[in-house]
Amino acid sequence: MSSPALGDAPVKAASPPQPTPLKGITLIVLCACVLVAQSMVAAINLLLPQLTSSSLRPDASELLWTVDAYVIVFAGLLIPAGALGDRYGRKGALLAGLGLFAAGATVSALATTPALLIAGRGVSGAGAALVMPATLSILMRVAAPAEKPRVLAYWALSAGLGGLAGNVGGGLIGAYLPWRALFWIMLPLGALLALAVARTTPRTPVSQEAPALDPFGTLLLIAGLVAVLFGIIESPLYGWTSARILSAFAVGAALIGAFVLHALRSKAPLFDPRVFRSRRLSAAALGTAASFFGLFSLFFVNSQYLQYVKGYGAAQAGFAIVPLTVGMVLIPRLAARWSGRPRPVVGGGLLLIGSGLLATSTVDASTPYALYACWLLVISAGTGLSMPALTLGVVTSLPPHQAGLGSGLSTSSREIGAALGVAVTGTVLAHHGGDFAGGMESALRVVGLAVVAVAAVVTLCLGRPRG
Repeated sequence: MSSPALGDAPVKAASPPQPTPLKGITLIVLCACVLVAQSMVAAINLLLPQLTSSSLRPDASELLWTVDAYVIVFAGLLIPAGALGDRYGRKGALLAGLGLFAAGATVSALATTPALLIAGRGVSGAGAALVMPATLSILMRVAAPAEKPRVLAYWALSAGLGGLAGNVGGGLIGAYLPWRALFWIMLPLGALLALAVARTTPRTPVSQEAPALDPFGTLLLIAGLVAVLFGIIESPLYGWTSARILSAFAVGAALIGAFVLHALRSKAPLFDPRVFRSRRLSAAALGTAASFFGLFSLFFVNSQYLQYVKGYGAAQAGFAIVPLTVGMVLIPRLAARWSGRPRPVVGGGLLLIGSGLLATSTVDASTPYALYACWLLVISAGTGLSMPALTLGVVTSLPPHQAGLGSGLSTSSREIGAALGVAVTGTVLAHHGGDFAGGMESALRVVGLAVVAVAAVVTLCLGRPRG
């Protein structure tokens, strides 16, 4: 029997109510939630110099965990958080997520030790894990079928712009304000978003067919994902073949394998792993991970290239990546019209991302900024072209009552790809010692070729979406 919903009305499976038509203000509010949650992944990177010289005096490991705590908790909880919203109410999950996000920001802003700062980042990451799948699943439940490609384009745009907003916002705060300002700003922003969600976002029906919580399976999956993410994120620091990292990967694989066995035998699993038999779902998840693998590799080297090689200030470096927004803003409107042809749209988009990264790998101190901006535009066009169709490919591969789970799978692919992009790039840079320009060239070449290879695989596997 279905449990009472948190902010959503339970309905009888036999006669579900007609969904409330999607309003423009609702779309804007939900996309704003996505942008804010995603921005906190990148914003802290530009404040690390301030943190190093602050009264907290974090060491290298504590700095790493200040960045990683948000990402690990965020990505590790996305799938269970999506299922939680499906089961108990998506609007309630979204409001709870905004509350946790603001609470974590408060802890970080008041932190007197690195441990408290890291704990606050983790709490905010848990809030973001509730926010991301809830926003997408609400949109998928409310939008009419003909609207879904356009709505998904705006949602994907918001997620992509979140990374850019984090770079710009972090750069401005790093140049003009103390680091604590980043977290204090999130308090009124979180409260404003929660009020807007409460007033503009409709309740969506929950179903008795929604995924069960499955506490044991959920624990296995979270622990497995956290172990794998830990291995990915810390690999540049310890080395991919170190005992620490290999142990993390082994533990993660064992726990995820245990989850798969448990889910196959359980009558009410968190989700059925056999959903990955769908070539379209698997290809869309792989393509999503590859696109963010490329984007976050670029984000990782961009600010360093512009500051250390080109001599830009923090704020100037933050704004210099703005051309990456152009294609993300303009192209999704066209891509939404081509949602019925995912192979050329996704394949072409990923090919543009990979090609843009390969072109960017050729820049050096003498490269004019205008040429650098051109390569950013190519990557931006590829992202704007591919992301709506990739997101649609994941969320529509599952039934409507599992919209939150599908949203969690899609966003998990993004975050794992992003973490892997930073880890691979950081590892290649470390192997080049103090030669940043040479390391950047090698890293972007490796990442660009990987994205091009994935483009070929995904193009072969993707089919037409369900009607």
